Amino acid sequence: MHFTNRIALITGAGSELGIGFSTAKELSRRGATVILADINEEGVNHTAKKIQETGGKAFPVALDVTKLQDVKRMTKEINEKYGQIDILINNAGISRPTKVTEITEEEWNLIFDINMKGVFFLTQAVLPYMIAQKYGRIVNLSSVSGKRGGGVFGGAHYSASKAGVTGFSKAVAREMAQYGITCNTVAPGLIGGTNITGGLLTEEKKEQIQKEIPLGRIGQVKDVAYAITFLVSDEAGYITGEELDVNGGSHID
Repeated sequence: MHFTNRIALITGAGSELGIGFSTAKELSRRGATVILADINEEGVNHTAKKIQETGGKAFPVALDVTKLQDVKRMTKEINEKYGQIDILINNAGISRPTKVTEITEEEWNLIFDINMKGVFFLTQAVLPYMIAQKYGRIVNLSSVSGKRGGGVFGGAHYSASKAGVTGFSKAVAREMAQYGITCNTVAPGLIGGTNITGGLLTEEKKEQIQKEIPLGRIGQVKDVAYAITFLVSDEAGYITGEELDVNGGSHID
């Protein structure tokens, strides 16, 4: 797989520990120009620099995915600068392990604003450019929690938001197929080393989860990055509306 002359926009790419950064590295080393977006300006500047140091073409953008006008302005600027937006990876996300009886309206809105509304805003913003060029690859990050209703990490609001991402993606896939645009989701299980849990996932809980994984290990960010890289490639051009599980067999459907 190669991505020469492809422009990829990846949200939630401001941490060296995250899926976004790992995916950016994979696309970059295969020739893509990667635009890294994150609300953490210092973090995204750092991750872009790390890719640049290895000879990759990476550029940072400070972005709050919940701000519609900022999203529209950023995607417009990218298209004006590069003449195209070929790939969108909606990776930005947040989780909380709050019990359903304890979720506040504020926390519910926070989870949905980032996990669901952010995916909608970015997707809607890039689609006109992809339609015009009659080509596009969109991958949205869902979660095993959206399929099984929690059970790994994250509350009911997290599960609901990720289930929403899956349904949204399938609808986008149906509407956009006529323009040569594919839209798929990747649903990871527990991925070790990331900071999405905010340090709230205990080692004891990790060990318990690992025992329930047929492949016998916690997932790594590169496991998810490889899956995303395939789905945004030309080789995956006949795959759309699908959800690819990356969970070591902990959930099979």
